[in-house]
Amino acid sequence: MKIAVVGAGPAGVRAVERLVRAGHRPIWLEEGPASGGRIYQRPPAGFSRDHRALYGFEASRAENLHATADALRAACDWRPDTLVWNIRRTEAVIDTLERGTTRRSEAFDAAILCTGAMDRVIPLPGWTLPGVTTMGGAQVALKTQGIAIGRRVAFVGTGPLLWLVAAQYAKAGAEVVAVVDTTPFATKLRATPRLLWSTSTFLKGLYYVAWLRAKGIPIFEGAEPVSILGDDAVASLRLHGKDIACDAVALGWGLKPEAQLADLAGVPFRFDAVQHNWVPERDAAGRTARAGIYLAGDGSGIGGADVAELAGARAALALLQDHGQATDQQDIDALDRRLRHQARFRAALEAAFPFPAHLARSMPDDTILCRCESITAGELRAAADDASALGAAPEVNRAKAFSRIGMGRCQGRVCGPSGAEVLAGALGCSVEQVGRLRGQPPVKPIPLALA
Repeated sequence: MKIAVVGAGPAGVRAVERLVRAGHRPIWLEEGPASGGRIYQRPPAGFSRDHRALYGFEASRAENLHATADALRAACDWRPDTLVWNIRRTEAVIDTLERGTTRRSEAFDAAILCTGAMDRVIPLPGWTLPGVTTMGGAQVALKTQGIAIGRRVAFVGTGPLLWLVAAQYAKAGAEVVAVVDTTPFATKLRATPRLLWSTSTFLKGLYYVAWLRAKGIPIFEGAEPVSILGDDAVASLRLHGKDIACDAVALGWGLKPEAQLADLAGVPFRFDAVQHNWVPERDAAGRTARAGIYLAGDGSGIGGADVAELAGARAALALLQDHGQATDQQDIDALDRRLRHQARFRAALEAAFPFPAHLARSMPDDTILCRCESITAGELRAAADDASALGAAPEVNRAKAFSRIGMGRCQGRVCGPSGAEVLAGALGCSVEQVGRLRGQPPVKPIPLALA
């Protein structure tokens, strides 16, 4: 049986580990140069910062995951620097681009998609200035290059990653001029009892907040960013009633699944009201309605690194079960219990840091929403009016046809969630009603000559 595993983050590593243990030699495809994913992204050889400096409390977990992945490579068809840009569902074929130059196609009998997540961003006026990155982008710069995105950095958004990255920057020696959390303190306080479902994780979060406060770093909770100011580069961040001088801004309102491959594979989607995300449908073990397609990790719904490891192992066991191989029921039951426990904690986390949809819906008309095509929020609202006048369905893919939003390099991966909120606001309906941008191959740009 030919098995493909896409992704070498926590979910991919644990999935491959179980498959190899069961006697298989899977094809293991990773877009980056090494395993670890974004959360445990590995630095280049000779990097001066050690695991403790890079990963903090998660250093031992990162070391274990890296060591496991290294030991597995010889037992797999390991292909780093390989972008999976298409899945042909009717043929059960994966199309790849290796090292940016070589196209290759692979038939498969079963595939586990561990495609991870990306930052969810709400565009602000000025967010296209040099010096503005996503929260994850700021973290990647620190982990892989040992550099900060600026000398005086402001962090804006909500969720655990906001506090983690701000603390990582401050510990690395960067000047953190502000941490702006758009969630009011009272909202987080109400969710606190439920956050104790995972006491250790909760305490880690408290540590980062307390450490930043102890360092005297300005913290704003329940604040709303107005704009990022500057001529040719970032000069300041404007809040209501206050300007904060800075030369770089990191933005991030949680994460969204990188689920385009699941879409191309024909997996149905549903709107998860708790996460405020469209997610591919799967059962608790990672099975989907498409035979032979399994999902694990943040690409199937945001759960974090701990959940990704559990889900990767569970999806591999589901695949083995479905193909008649013996599995340990006690092992499966233990994974299921831990996944249920983590799901309760995740729901509490989403309640503590909800996505501020109102910020996206109230985006000023002149704000560039789709940076690839330079489409403003006002142009999308006008396109919605034009589409409605012609009797078109109030749906985001129709708005795409009328406005070109999501037709650029990122294919709506960045602008899609906020664009849907803008559209829903203009039409006076829920974001679930306007739907989601459908995935199209290639899921990321490839050379035209190889398409």
